[in-house]
Amino acid sequence: MFTRISNSWELVKASFAVLRADKELLIFPVVSFLASLVVMATFAVPMLLAGFFDSLLSGDANGVLSVIIGFLFYLVMYFVTIFFNSALAGAAAIRLDGGDPTLADGFRIAGQHIGNILGYAAIAATVGMILRAISERGGIVGRIVSSILGFAWGVVTFLVVPILVVEGIGPVDAVKRSADLLRRTWGEQLVGNFGIGAIFGLLFLGVIVVGIPLIILAASAESVALVLLVVALMILAFIVLGLLSSTLSAIYSVAVYRYAVDGDAGEFFPSDLVQGAFRTR
Repeated sequence: MFTRISNSWELVKASFAVLRADKELLIFPVVSFLASLVVMATFAVPMLLAGFFDSLLSGDANGVLSVIIGFLFYLVMYFVTIFFNSALAGAAAIRLDGGDPTLADGFRIAGQHIGNILGYAAIAATVGMILRAISERGGIVGRIVSSILGFAWGVVTFLVVPILVVEGIGPVDAVKRSADLLRRTWGEQLVGNFGIGAIFGLLFLGVIVVGIPLIILAASAESVALVLLVVALMILAFIVLGLLSSTLSAIYSVAVYRYAVDGDAGEFFPSDLVQGAFRTR
């Protein structure tokens, strides 16, 4: 167990090496984040009028209009996220193949599979709406069940994005393919992704531990400007860490996919490391 965790940590560091070689890969999650803000702003008014937020707070169904607008919001948000993740995965795949990808390469690859990306976004939005309904209507048990099912869905679909951009198959087949590859590399992607999440979780905690005392000190000095500055820096740190985390997770998923299919994760992932980290069934 400890050996597998150690190997996963080495794979996480290898993902950092890929990012260092192509720092422009960070552009994809940055643009995705900005696009998501635009989507949220666009849907805010119709969602408010449809009672979507009241439904979230009360846990009660609020009519067909709320369901429709909620689904459309999920659909557009998932599409934006998956599109830019696909562009990142496509560029990362080129780098792992020994090439030198550009931003245009990533967007071109994602654009070539836009139909499948939209289809997968529709599936993800449907699953999201179902999990939300279970969580709202089932009380504490519903929230627990929704969390478990959401985690399971995330595991099963971990490799869908690289499959979509590399193999070009439909979204349903991509989900099935991801589940099959999961069985062939049983558990390693979970440990590796946990490693990324744990590392950035500690970094997030570090920002809070450092930031809160600074806010208290600024407040004790009765400096509103200083308080706002510290809060702004904390928010910026959270955004940067979130972008780094999502970028490394995407790179890692491409490496897992490559090894599961070809037995070679690329030049940034040494063969002996990968052979010791992955267990083929």
